[in-house]
Parts: sequence; C-alpha cells; structure tokens
Amino acid sequence: MWVEGEALARSNSLPDVLAQAIEAHGGAARWRSLAAVEAELSVRGLLFTMKQRPVLRHIRVRADARQPSFTFFDYPRPGQSCQFLGEQEVRILDSAGNVVASRANPREAFHSLRRQFHWDALDFAYFGGYATWNYLVTPFLFLREGFTFQEMTPPPDLPQGWSLIGVIFPENLPTHSPRQVFYFDERHLLRRLDYVAQVVGGWARAAHLCDEYREFQGIQFPTRRRVRPLLMGPRPMPGPTLVAIDIHDVRLVEG
Repeated sequence: MWVEGEALARSNSLPDVLAQAIEAHGGAARWRSLAAVEAELSVRGLLFTMKQRPVLRHIRVRADARQPSFTFFDYPRPGQSCQFLGEQEVRILDSAGNVVASRANPREAFHSLRRQFHWDALDFAYFGGYATWNYLVTPFLFLREGFTFQEMTPPPDLPQGWSLIGVIFPENLPTHSPRQVFYFDERHLLRRLDYVAQVVGGWARAAHLCDEYREFQGIQFPTRRRVRPLLMGPRPMPGPTLVAIDIHDVRLVEG
C-alpha cells in the first residue's frame, strides 16, 4: 500500500535498494544480453472462477526482455497462440500464424459491464499478458526510463533488513496500477509487491507474494507466487488466493 507520509526520499534516479536488487537477481549486464524469457508455468485462483476462465496447466509462455510483448502458446486452444502487443492490440493466431481474432486498445474494453462477470480469451490475453510480462521482467524493468521512486519506511512487523520502494510507473507502460510498492528482503530479492489490479476493479487491492527462488542461466526467479487481498492495512488477508502462479521451468533466450 502506498503511504505518502512514510516517504524518506523521492527521485527519478535508481535508488541503491533497486540497484542492489538488480544485482542480486543477476545483474544489468546479464539482463541486457537477453532477448526474451521463456517459461513453463501453471496458473489458477479465484480470479479464474470469477471471470469464468479455465486455469492454465503447464503452459509455455514468452516474455520479450526489451518491450511490453508477451505470448501464450497453445492458448486458447492447442496449436493456437495468443499475443499481447502492448496497449495497442491483443490477438489470437492459428498454427499457421494467421490472425483469427484481435482487439485494438484492449484495456478500454474492460469498461463494459460484461467484463465484471466474464472475460473472453482476448480479455485474458491482455490481463494475463501485461501482468505476467511485468512479473517476469521485474526488477530489471526499472532499468527503463520514466519511473519515479520513493524510498519508504518499512512497517515494524516486516522482517529485519527488508526494504520498501514506492514506484510511479510511466504512463505508457502497461501494468496493474500507476503506483505500486515493492518489498525486498535482506538478500535484496523481491518478496512482495502491492498494487491495485485496475483492470479487475478499483477495489482490487492485492499483495503479491514471491517465494522459492531458483537460478536459471544466471538470473534469479521466484517460482512460487501467490496474490492475496489487501483491505485497510498493509497486512494481506490469509485468503482467498486470487491468483497462484507456479513456474516449473525457465529458459533465457540470448540476443
């Protein structure tokens, strides 16, 4: 949760906390050598039930390392692929690469009443695409220009040595909400991020917990992610689990 009164300093330059986090996750030089992150993952949770979408089991995905672009393979049907192309478009391709469905300006579509109760495959492609792209490229995401950072005082119930950074995202970068808070542990690994999933609703405040780190080709990734509701304070509710992401494998694409 963003708390203005707890700010220590505000800056457009990369704070030491984030510089240390980038190094702990594998380093800027290693990240800049990559073209993409490919992963095999499973995703489930209450959000899938709420929006009447099937859960994902051992699905293969690809996140571009340099721009907001993401692909689900064999989704929504075997042989098809679903692409998130930034704020401009989402589309579904058949096995020959032909576009069988597409939607321009996909975020705007979420203003309709139908999205409160049901998401179609293109709705999910947008939400799942931008969200998972953000997850797989953070904290290296902060090497891009346009962010504002705010060092914050950790609440007393956090483990000793943890650090908090409030982040204001650039307007043109697809993400959950413009303001988010990132928690790093004593090893400078990302352990939690708080945001409002605005595509779901302005009420959808959540704590996204990151655990079970593994190294893949020199980059550290949390392989267990759980998203839980936030109500009034900074402590996440024990349930329900809104989204559960398990990463089974990661392959880094050089380039």
